[in-house]
Amino acid sequence: MGKDLAEAFPEVRLTFEEADDALDAPLSRLAWNGPEAELTLTINAQPALLVHSIAVWRLLEGRQSAVSVAAGHSLGEFTAYVAAGSLAFADAVRTVRRRGELMLSSGEARPGTMAAVIGLDDAVVEAVCRETSEKGDGVVVPANYNAPGQVVVSGDVEAVRRAEEALKAAGARRVIPLNVSGAFHSPLMSVAEDGLREQLESVTLDDPLFPVISNVTAEPVTGASRGRDLLVEQLTSPVRWVATEQAMLEQGVGEFWELGAGTVLAGLMKRVNRDVQTRSLGAVREIDDFLGKG
Repeated sequence: MGKDLAEAFPEVRLTFEEADDALDAPLSRLAWNGPEAELTLTINAQPALLVHSIAVWRLLEGRQSAVSVAAGHSLGEFTAYVAAGSLAFADAVRTVRRRGELMLSSGEARPGTMAAVIGLDDAVVEAVCRETSEKGDGVVVPANYNAPGQVVVSGDVEAVRRAEEALKAAGARRVIPLNVSGAFHSPLMSVAEDGLREQLESVTLDDPLFPVISNVTAEPVTGASRGRDLLVEQLTSPVRWVATEQAMLEQGVGEFWELGAGTVLAGLMKRVNRDVQTRSLGAVREIDDFLGKG
């Protein structure tokens, strides 16, 4: 993760080294060389993803003034606040590491899981989750509204398994169990809220230089206090990503940049509006082409 960028751009290597110093741990070595099983643990994946994205953001000097609004999917919302000048990079790295620790311990205290549901309307998924939770032990809720016809559900293991069968019976094209360490964006994460709030209160949050669209409300956040509260609420609230994308479109955004690892968000945007221009910027060739160096 980010190794090719670090070899090509000194700024990227320095960004990873800055994260190593912030954590007093060799995150860069883990991100670049693995092992993958350790890197994908939420306590490591969260800071690694943030660092990769901010490393790309720092390479865009001269283009950053074109940004009018930002958003991030779950963990990515913290990255958005760093890009918006609201949260210092080192504080963000330490905060998302703490967030990962809290989420992992929540999953250990009350095991949960998640599943992706393909091919059902949101209302049907919501109804199945509600009925499943009412009729048996445990809870299952919608956790990510990723795209039209693509919702992730989250909750107690047995409740999610019962919901999977009910969702198939309701006509889902596919229901895919996810390999996760907890029931993220569900009430099962409530035990992590106090710890994350304490962590966020220990760092400085300034008003963002441009609005950040909240996962919780799909509305622009312009004040630090509101942003802090929503980052805590995000733990137990669904990621309203479709509504977030629509909010950015309504603000007049004509080009979207996906910074860091992968191309998933660009693909999800095309599900909402296939005519909008998207750029995934995470590898050397992508950066060079964007900056006109290719």
